[in-house]
Amino acid sequence: METREITCIGCPLGCLVTVTLEQGRILEVTGNTCQKGRSYAEKEVKSPMRMVTSTVRVEGGSQKLVPVKTRTEIPKDRIFVCMKEIRELVAAAPVMVGDVLIADVAGTGVAVVAARTVAVRSKQEGNNGL
Repeated sequence: METREITCIGCPLGCLVTVTLEQGRILEVTGNTCQKGRSYAEKEVKSPMRMVTSTVRVEGGSQKLVPVKTRTEIPKDRIFVCMKEIRELVAAAPVMVGDVLIADVAGTGVAVVAARTVAVRSKQEGNNGL
């Protein structure tokens, strides 16, 4: 038998939830104050998922970087592959909030999207700061 303790992030209470497993099967979930805690703990044990946020370099933009995020959660074990793809990307200005910069990151079927607009660098800005 195995037990795992997980701090729930389903609501502001942050309950310490204990999941008891036997041969990969969940036997018991305790410590949760609400149903969200139970659901979160079961999901975290079976198939942990995470949102990924980062930045992407922008060529010719008024800013050097644009913040990006995965549109939905991806499997936790795909984060390093996701980050490798994000690090290799260079977006061309202009970039609009919501633009899909990677359609299928790390083979997850999830898009990486811009979280802010970055305009084209004006002539007045020149190469200052870029």
